[in-house]
Formats: sequence, structure tokens, C-alpha cells
Amino acid sequence: MAKRKKAGKAKRRTPRKKNLKKKSIRKKPVSKKKKPTVRKGKKAAPSRPKGPKLPAEPIGRVTHYFPQVKAAAVMIERDGIRTGDVLYFKGHTTGFKQKIESIQIERQPVSQASQGDEVGIQVRSRTREHDLVFKL
Repeated sequence: MAKRKKAGKAKRRTPRKKNLKKKSIRKKPVSKKKKPTVRKGKKAAPSRPKGPKLPAEPIGRVTHYFPQVKAAAVMIERDGIRTGDVLYFKGHTTGFKQKIESIQIERQPVSQASQGDEVGIQVRSRTREHDLVFKL
């Protein structure tokens, strides 16, 4: 049997090769810094600090978060805390302040905790391990 050639057979296309030539690096001339342009009638927005002014040292650190009950386990490393104190939780994605409504040690409610205690505190927002806790 003789093979027949198909009429009008298209050539197989090969993908194009990218241009691999190195682009020349052109140095830009050094120019003077421009003053920021201010539109007439509008003032520049003042820069706002991110959160309240914090003390130099944190009083503790978050060791665990319980999402079902929205509570954080906090290891008290310095000073102490009481019910009614205002705490600020600060981390990479965390930043909120909150008044302490309840404190628990070993699932027993207490009114205060001292250095070295690991306490459970009801929080309104998610915290993460290693978030710092400041007393305001």
C-alpha cells in the first residue's frame, strides 16, 4: 500500500524564542528633590499614630487563643492585673484595647493576677500567640 500525501498540510509551528538580549542599564541623572505639591484649598492630612501611647515594657504575652469562647491565655511576666484594668493587645495583625471584664486561673474566676500567673481573659477580637499585652 502506498501512502498518500494529504493536500494542503500546514507546517507545524514552533514557539517563538524570547529576545534574550540584555537591556542596557542607563543611569538616570540625579535630580533635586521636589517639594510635595499642595492643592489649593486642601490641607495635607496629618499623620496619625497607630494606637495609643504604650508603656516601654509589656506586662505579658499571649500564649494561646480559644476561638470558641473568644478568650486569650496570657502569661503575666511583669506587675499584675485586676478586673477593670485596660489592656492593649499588640501584634503583627492585632491592635486593640479592652477593659478586663473577667479573669480566670485554672477555670476559676479571680479578681486579680500577679507575676508568673497564666490567666484566661475574655477578649472581643482575635489574638495570636506571642502578641504583646500592655497595661494602659
